[in-house]
Amino acid sequence: MKQMSLALAATLLLASCSREAQQSEITTAAETLSAAKKKATTAQRIDFTQTNLFPEGVVYDPFNDWFYVSSLTRGDIGIVKTDGSYTTFIDDPTLVATNGLELDAARKRLLVTNNVGGVGAYDLRTGQRLWYADLAALAPGAPLFINDVALDPQGNAYVTNSASPIIYKIAPDGQASIFFQSDAFALTSGFGFNGIEWGTDGGGYLLVAFSARNQVIKFNAKDPAQYSIVQLYAPLAGPDGLLLSKDGKQLIVVSNAGGTDAARVQSFTTTNKWASATQTDTYATGAVFPTTATSDGKNVYVLYAYLNQRATGRDVFNIQQVPLSDTRPF
Repeated sequence: MKQMSLALAATLLLASCSREAQQSEITTAAETLSAAKKKATTAQRIDFTQTNLFPEGVVYDPFNDWFYVSSLTRGDIGIVKTDGSYTTFIDDPTLVATNGLELDAARKRLLVTNNVGGVGAYDLRTGQRLWYADLAALAPGAPLFINDVALDPQGNAYVTNSASPIIYKIAPDGQASIFFQSDAFALTSGFGFNGIEWGTDGGGYLLVAFSARNQVIKFNAKDPAQYSIVQLYAPLAGPDGLLLSKDGKQLIVVSNAGGTDAARVQSFTTTNKWASATQTDTYATGAVFPTTATSDGKNVYVLYAYLNQRATGRDVFNIQQVPLSDTRPF
């Protein structure tokens, strides 16, 4: 009987130790998972110093693991590395005030909008200009603020004019035409068409931010007269840059809010090809005047342009990683 009691006690002791060991493993695993999640959602911020640069556009270069930024004040295109260093990449006298940027990876070139009236294409390896499309002659007398640019798989560029209700199309060789023009989008003040993204769905489509009305418009690429307003189940606050995921189901909208504290980055997803969309994330940036977004394929980054500080001047600008809960490949 005594031997049985000792055996039973030993069994209970082993069971208790086993439970404690299992609990310890579970706790350790939970702590590891928690640390991994914390590390994964810790947003990286790249600070770069260039006095009064006031960049408006940003795009990631996967060939070199760096970013290109534009400049409303200089017209230069600069390289910003992940360590925050800045070097001038393009110094073209034709570029007076640069806005949107688009990297044409298939053709190893960078497209740059010059808001006074054109778009240039530049060799990614050398920075040399390949062509320049003058858009002013396509609609004589129309006010110009050439803003953002998107690319289709064939290399055609689609370009917004924020001062006139016009979207342009530029062929891969630089030949330009008017893609869409309608007085339905005419404004007497404020910004009209702004950020633009290409999506593939049948013949393709374009999503375009319309800043003054806090809207995103979907245009049929084959017949742009067939357009619709995307029903967003969350308000925008001055939509600027757009970024569309590769599968066309997630859209990042940068709402600059005119440089106020209401500025934010919003993520929307759709299940009906952008007839409507639901907000899945919102990230408050504060009064930094965020403008455009880009991605390294995994993470989304937004440019803090501080355009609200142009009158007083500024030295440091930021490329901020945006922590999102639902991020598809971009």
